Order: sequence, then structure tokens, then C-alpha cells
Amino acid sequence: MPTSLIQRYWPLLAVLAAASGKKVAVVGGGPCGLTAAGELAKAGHAVTIFEALHDTGGVLRYGIPQFRLPKEIIDGEVARLQQMGVEIECNVIIGKTLTIDQLKEQFDAVFIGNGAGLPAMMNIPGEHLIGVYAANEYLTRVNLMGAGQSEHCSTPILKGKRVAVVGAGNTAMDCVRTARRLGAQRAMIVYRRKEEQMPARAEEVHHAKAEGVEFVTLTSPLAVEGSEDGRVSGLRCQKMELGEADASGRQRPIAIEGAEEVLHVDIVVNALGTRANPLLTATAPELQLNDWGNIIANGDGLTSIAGVYAGGDITRGGSTVILAMGDGKQAAAAIHRYLTAQ
Repeated sequence: MPTSLIQRYWPLLAVLAAASGKKVAVVGGGPCGLTAAGELAKAGHAVTIFEALHDTGGVLRYGIPQFRLPKEIIDGEVARLQQMGVEIECNVIIGKTLTIDQLKEQFDAVFIGNGAGLPAMMNIPGEHLIGVYAANEYLTRVNLMGAGQSEHCSTPILKGKRVAVVGAGNTAMDCVRTARRLGAQRAMIVYRRKEEQMPARAEEVHHAKAEGVEFVTLTSPLAVEGSEDGRVSGLRCQKMELGEADASGRQRPIAIEGAEEVLHVDIVVNALGTRANPLLTATAPELQLNDWGNIIANGDGLTSIAGVYAGGDITRGGSTVILAMGDGKQAAAAIHRYLTAQ
């Protein structure tokens, strides 16, 4: 990392407390883990981040496109942490390379902030066809691995001329705008409610419209249709109308009998959200989980295991970067109290 870049984004490094002699393992190098690591390092603790991917940043790097978040900003933050003494080990999968029990043997406390990276499937026929992507795979190929950015990139991506993105959150907007940048002549958001009920921020919807994205609302996927060679040829959809409000407070979409249509597309991106990946938790049966597989933690981030804390999407389910960072900061303060009380 060039010194000029660090000075540009972070001209002032944090003042560190005296070394405590305590070691903390942080699982996950995304916004939650990076925030916790920084707070713990400032408090004088020796921090090691274990990141499953080959680079840090988590959703900041693989999920948010360059046009919304320049990667140099992430690089600067990571470099600042390293100057504070934080060690980073990439390509380490907790649950495979190491277990939580092994981390507990080596560290005085553990913070789990590995996010929720398992896609929520559409569960419709044809989801296996060539040209169907989960949003996190689609964005990771482009943002982290450079797919489609040059002729010489070793990571493949099917660009597609007609792309349907199922879902209407911020991630869906990132996907559909990425599709446009990859050359899609027609890029669509397919959503089962009306536009005013979309969970995406208003400015993200505005930017998508400005870039020529179409919004196909009151429409729900029934099946992905394919050609003889197993590639996507269309998305068969059910037209919907809105009924009474459901538990979320939004009107419930109801199928209109006999009203179907086929969107002729060659790429379908599933942006219906993510859930907790069980890879880590399956190797730590003493961790209490909720019905959705998320780690149960109290207000300070403490889990059912003494000295093990958690925060971010692995406890909340799919949420926002800001909430994940807040969890990291709050858990770091609790870990500091825990360590100083020993």
C-alpha cells in the first residue's frame, strides 16, 4: 500500500494504549471484523484477523461495486489496521482450516464476524441452468476477481444481453447496474410488489433508473426456462396483485390466476438475500443458534461460549454495513472489559 494513499484517507493514525499482553482472534475481515479489530488494537490487544477469502474487506470488497465504493478506500483502512499492529491471515476458513476450539486454545478471546454468505435460493425449476447466478457469486466474480474487466482475466463471467435480477434490495440494484456495465442491453429488476415497497434505498433506485434499468413489478418468478444445451432462455413469471398487509407491514402479494408471462433473458441473478453459512457453526455445537442458523448473542455480542463474541450478519441475518460496524465496535468494548477483568 503506497504511503501517499494511507495519508490521503487516514492522515492521523490512532493512538494505541499500552500493550495488554492479551490476544484476540477476529473471524472475518469484513466491516464488522475490521471495526472490531481496530477498536481492540487501539485498546492495546494483539489482534489477528482470519479471512476465508484471498483478500480483506468482505462485502465491502466483493459485494459493493467499484462505482459505489472505490477499493482504494478499503485498502487504506486495512493498511491503517496493519500499521496499528493487526495481523491478517487470508485463505483461512474457520470450520475447515481451524475450529473455534483451536482458536480458543491460542487466543484469550474470539470475535466471530464472518457474515451471512449462503444464498437464499429461489426454489423454482431451472435454477441449475447455465446463466443463473446468486447475487454474491455474481458480484464476487466481478468485484473481487475482476471478471469481465479485461480480456485476460482468468475468472469467467457470462455477461448476457438480457438480464433479470430477482429482488429489489440494495444488492439487487448493485447487480443490475453491474449487468449494465457488463454490456446488458436490457437489464430488469423483477419484484413481486410495487416500486414504492422496494427495500432498496431511494437513491439506489434513482441511479438504476438513470442507467436504463427496467422495473418489472408485481411479478414473481415461477421457473427458469432453458435451451437444449442447458442455458437460460427465459424467466417464466406469475403476475401478482396486492392484498392485505402481512407481518412485515407491507401488502401481501397474491397470484392473479392465469396471468403469466415469459421474460426472454439469458442471465438470471437471484438477489433474494443471504443466510448464515453453517460451515463454522457446524464445528462448534456448543454455540447456540436461532431457527435461521444465526449465532445467538446478547447485547454485548457474548455468545453461549465464554470468551467468544459475535456480531454482524452472522447474528442478525442479512443486514447493513453500518449495523455490522456498530456490532463490531460494541463487541470490542465488551471484549476489552472481559480481558481487563481477568
